[in-house]
Amino acid sequence: MGMDCEQTSAPQRRMAASPPDVSAQQALGLMQMRRTVRPRNMADSAPDVAQTALILEAAAHAPDHHRHGAWRIVRVPDSAREALAQAFVDALHERDEPPTPECIERARIKAFRSPLLMLMVVQTTAADGSSSLAENCTAAGCALQNMLLMATAQGLVSSLTSGGTLQSRSFRALFQLSANEYAVCFVSFASAAACALKPGPVRPDVPQYVSTLAASSTPHVH
Repeated sequence: MGMDCEQTSAPQRRMAASPPDVSAQQALGLMQMRRTVRPRNMADSAPDVAQTALILEAAAHAPDHHRHGAWRIVRVPDSAREALAQAFVDALHERDEPPTPECIERARIKAFRSPLLMLMVVQTTAADGSSSLAENCTAAGCALQNMLLMATAQGLVSSLTSGGTLQSRSFRALFQLSANEYAVCFVSFASAAACALKPGPVRPDVPQYVSTLAASSTPHVH
């Protein structure tokens, strides 16, 4: 991918070589502490201005192939929630079967659940063709993880949500997505107060997802 091959200045290299303020064990502990709390279970208390600023700043420190800006974030303020609710409803009407009143109400409620709601948008390809969708989604995923961990460090809860609605005509029109853009997911944040935090899921052991390439498997080049 070449995502870590950007040219860096001398000050940047010195910064990278300096001892980190957080130990490796502390960093791992932060990852282990992170919990997904679905928007419907979030407390009605959004992060404050300072907390939100740190979450957004954390996103900027993700790897970004050639630093061309593979992704962008759209905040959804309270003033736009009604428009988002209508986009959810309109997306239902784009389907083959007409929605029931119950489905319409469930769709509308989704727009108002998250105290702090943002949308991650990624470019399908770089304008100059220097990166692919896979590379851009990787960069966006790193930015999202940075945001989630920063939220955890501040005692907040978070969640990623997606679905077919994000690719509907009404949804794309509301967020003014270009033909070269793809809505990846919503990201929600809230205060941890009054949120019922469940035990974390069982994570796989390292041998379950790591293998070693055998020399004998190297293909012959003719």
